[in-house]
Amino acid sequence: MSEEVLAEEGSGKLWGGRFESPTNEFVEAFNASIDVDARMYAEDIAGSKAHAKMLCEQGILSHEDLNAILRGLDEILGEIESGEFKFSIALEDVHMNIESRLTTKIGDAGKRLHTARSRNDQVTTDTRLYLRHRSDAMLARLCHLQAVLLTLAEQHAATIMPGFTHLQTAQPVTLGHHLLAYVEMFERDAARFIDARQRMNQCPLGSAALAGTTFAIDRQMTSELLGFDAPTANSLDAVSDRDYIMELLAAAAICSVHLSRFSEELILWMSAQFGFIDLPDAFCTGSSIMPQKKNPDMPELVRGKSGRIIGGLVAILTTVKGLPLAYNKDMQEDKTAVFDALDNLEACLRVFGDMLPDMQVNKAAMHQAASSGFSTATDLADALVRAGVPFRDAHEIVGKSVAYCIREQIELHSMPESACAAIDARLAVAMVRALSVETCVAARDHIGGTAPKQVLLQVGLWQQRLAKKELQSSGVTDD
Repeated sequence: MSEEVLAEEGSGKLWGGRFESPTNEFVEAFNASIDVDARMYAEDIAGSKAHAKMLCEQGILSHEDLNAILRGLDEILGEIESGEFKFSIALEDVHMNIESRLTTKIGDAGKRLHTARSRNDQVTTDTRLYLRHRSDAMLARLCHLQAVLLTLAEQHAATIMPGFTHLQTAQPVTLGHHLLAYVEMFERDAARFIDARQRMNQCPLGSAALAGTTFAIDRQMTSELLGFDAPTANSLDAVSDRDYIMELLAAAAICSVHLSRFSEELILWMSAQFGFIDLPDAFCTGSSIMPQKKNPDMPELVRGKSGRIIGGLVAILTTVKGLPLAYNKDMQEDKTAVFDALDNLEACLRVFGDMLPDMQVNKAAMHQAASSGFSTATDLADALVRAGVPFRDAHEIVGKSVAYCIREQIELHSMPESACAAIDARLAVAMVRALSVETCVAARDHIGGTAPKQVLLQVGLWQQRLAKKELQSSGVTDD
């Protein structure tokens, strides 16, 4: 397509009949959204095809015009995907760019396509179609990451590490149990995306500018053609509703927070002070001045991008909060926020899904850390309670024992019999000798506990759950 043709096509606005002077050049660029919404070209073409078919079925559009429109739209799709199509800022958005090109190709039939619709219902239809697809992609990424975590959890069901509260050693747990905590978090993230997608899947097309249309359209038909569950019930709400974007951004923000928390732990664990893990070289960088450095830059970037994604949620909430019904130009900013957030979240999920399988775990360092810091103190208190000591008394006895060990620079299991007797006659030396991180972990053998047996049980249940999800996503269901 020549530049001259482009200039000619871009010179006239599809809404310009009311205006006597051209748009200011800067305002034209400021007003345009084509740099953001061009990515919805396939959805825009799909929506136009469904609309045209419905118009023809209702006798509003001739079969000849329908065939010309469908042929022209297919050709435009090919031009865009081959890189031949040139989007014009003068034509503002993806909708007007495609319609203008269609009219150039097929003449008056292209001008009839916009009958009984507005850019207001067109843009939210396109956006819902596009975000529906992106939601599915996000769910696939989450499912993959969960599968990676389950493999690691199975491998490390008995790998003992310290569990922390306040970033202080609390009780021994297994690495497998720790990783399963994130499987749970990402499952809730997936549920939020599924929930938002379900509520989003209603078709606004046919709501026109805000009040509907005087033409005898069949909204049920267009809804079914585009794979929506139903048409929207109120035209005012349909063109001004951005709840689905806010919900997706909320789901993305919460998911990014989970990834950020995980990132923070990986960064700490990889430090020399912890030495628990080593991330693969392919996901780390070095220092320009310190040759010994191996920096966990990918988790750091993921942690940083959470702020960007959260910012997208705040942006759309702030944009929508003061808007009267129905459509307002402010809503053009919605796609910038949600596209950027989903792009970054999907990249973050990919980084984790690709990085974690090659993570090296230093089991000895984890075990040593779990064996220090008095992580078995609660188990000693439990042993006293089982011997008939009230818990509050047991708590005080163990607290005094820990204070003694700190002074003597020993661990609880090393306390001499004389020290036990001096602290409290009810504290038997056999109780402290029986303390080990292995027995403490194995004793928590109940649903949700950290015992290796329970970790393997949960891994098996999750593997079945993910396998079922894969069957459902592929269209196969169990009888």
